[in-house]
Amino acid sequence: MLNIAKVIKYEGNNQTLIWKHPDEDFNSGTQLVVHESQEAVFYMNGQALDSFGPGRYTLETQNMPLVARFFNRVMGGDSPFHCEVYFINKTEQLAVKWGTDTKMEYVEPTYGFPIQLGACGEMSIRVEDGRKLLIKVVGTEEFLGQSAMVQKLRAFMMLKIKPCIVSYIRENRINIFRIDEHLQVLSGAVQTALQGDFAEYGVALEHFFITTVMKPENDPAYQRFKSLHFRQYADIAEAKLKQQVGIIEQQTEAQKTVIEAQALAQKRSIEGYTYQQERQFDVAEGFANNEGVGGFTNMGVGLGMVGAVGSVVGEKTSNILSGALGTGTAPAAPAAKCAKCGAALKDGVKFCPECGEKVIPADQVVCPGCGKTVKRSRFCSECGSPLAVKCKNCGHELDPAVKFCPECGTKTE
Repeated sequence: MLNIAKVIKYEGNNQTLIWKHPDEDFNSGTQLVVHESQEAVFYMNGQALDSFGPGRYTLETQNMPLVARFFNRVMGGDSPFHCEVYFINKTEQLAVKWGTDTKMEYVEPTYGFPIQLGACGEMSIRVEDGRKLLIKVVGTEEFLGQSAMVQKLRAFMMLKIKPCIVSYIRENRINIFRIDEHLQVLSGAVQTALQGDFAEYGVALEHFFITTVMKPENDPAYQRFKSLHFRQYADIAEAKLKQQVGIIEQQTEAQKTVIEAQALAQKRSIEGYTYQQERQFDVAEGFANNEGVGGFTNMGVGLGMVGAVGSVVGEKTSNILSGALGTGTAPAAPAAKCAKCGAALKDGVKFCPECGEKVIPADQVVCPGCGKTVKRSRFCSECGSPLAVKCKNCGHELDPAVKFCPECGTKTE
């Protein structure tokens, strides 16, 4: 009896690659629906004849010329014919699992010990030539899914995957403990090796990923070399850490010293003396507090020691001690000098005999604010401007805020 089918289509699982429609006898006028990413292939008498891409078709011998060659009957105005229809899914099949069936054995290139590895991952495939896949793989089967497809291709996959991985590791001398860094490049190499074999069956290998390399974690030899490998990196890291800590400690100590020096300098500035003066004060205080038989005897020794330190420092320190203890004689005031040319001046002259510059008495000063000659003090008695003060002993120009001359140690007024 004739089996009448009005519409032939497939709307099943997308993981199905090839599916055979259960109806085999059709009348002329039967509707064929082929969805996007599908292809329909007609078989007659065991031969793949006409094929249809996406669209809706009315099955007649006129639009199936290859089928018409085998059909010569006409019955009751209809044209019944016996055909088989295969639907081919041409979408890209993602996340197709794969894995090595046995361990890969090779000699680790860095440390030279034998090792066994396994590998697994995913790939994506797409039917590119439906007729070729039907003829070479499906045959008379009614269904071909993802898992069945991988199972059929497993033999040549393993024959290519394992040698490719081992050869790439050996040729590039990849350390087994750093192999995960090379998975992307290694995946590309295996994909290139497999593409030709997949193409022979009408399948395109779109992507191939090695996601995991399984190492022999329970192997004592592997664990021994693993410990050695990571201990080397740990020692290097520890040495670098100690070096960095040492540098930080040095920097911290240097910063601490700078901060303390800045604090002391600020303290001296506020109190009105310099570092040199502080050292002179310390020496004077040490001599003054020295215990022994007779203060003058100790002081004589102290003055001798100060004189031996150096002519300049000894002289200044002696002046301080003399002033502090009320002993000795005050040093003679140095001869006055011209402020412009530095020539020595005699007492009582009003103009320099060398350059003619007006001589300002030692107890007077020209105010930089109003230009008037006023008595030497910290501030101008005419306009209140701060005045440059000179030491009454050595004539050194002083900051108005200091209390002792930094050159001779004489106390300022």
